Amino acid sequence: MKSRDTLIRLKRFQVEEKRRRVRQIEMMTGEFNRMIGDLDREIATEEKRAGINDPTHFAYPTYARAAMGRRDNLKSSIAELSAQIEDAKAALDEASAELQKLESLDGREKATERGVEAARA
Repeated sequence: MKSRDTLIRLKRFQVEEKRRRVRQIEMMTGEFNRMIGDLDREIATEEKRAGINDPTHFAYPTYARAAMGRRDNLKSSIAELSAQIEDAKAALDEASAELQKLESLDGREKATERGVEAARA
């Protein structure tokens, strides 16, 4: 009986850990999207200030070019995080299913024990 309780506590911990991981990745993605928006505004402001919108132009602002590089890096990071979040969600679903199965077994076992004790009384 004690080992099953310990196993259930372990599974609950694992589910919470996986849920935390999913939330963490979602927060990172949201933060990266916000940063991309900020960089887009900075690029537009710099282009407007310089009067040059063509990144291939020889006088294109260096800051805007660097900001474009950072923005592109963030976009690729978001793409990588999208794959990670799918894996994390799948692991969370699997752990939740295992926990539910263990809790169901434990509930049935406890109900059987209560039935046996009631029959004795």
